[in-house]
Amino acid sequence: MALETLQNIKNLGKFQVIIMDRLREKFPEKFGAEGQMDWKWFEKEIRPNNFVYVRLDKNSLAFTLQKGPIKENGVNGCQVETLIEAAKEIISGLNKKCPCRENSLAITKLEEALHWLEARTRNRISRGVEGTELK
Repeated sequence: MALETLQNIKNLGKFQVIIMDRLREKFPEKFGAEGQMDWKWFEKEIRPNNFVYVRLDKNSLAFTLQKGPIKENGVNGCQVETLIEAAKEIISGLNKKCPCRENSLAITKLEEALHWLEARTRNRISRGVEGTELK
């Protein structure tokens, strides 16, 4: 039930959400008769530019996380903020179906976490160290 809340979501933050179940519909030629995906195609065409994956058939959510500083490596994954946004979306979806105070408080705390991470980013930008690795 939890991941069903993401089935119609297009983006989490600035990243597109790839619904893996729909790749088969969109690219049937990339799947074998028994449903196996052409992983070389996936690694070359899909993974380099997409970092959030949902498999509704397996109730699975996966992320590719940023490796190294963006200034040095470019964007090669998502940040922890994307994971928090995903949790917020899931809990918000569940809260629409079964509203309760605890869900609302959890959503508020996730929004607060995102606020403080954004404040950290603004601070790092002002100090000229955003996108660099701290040693």
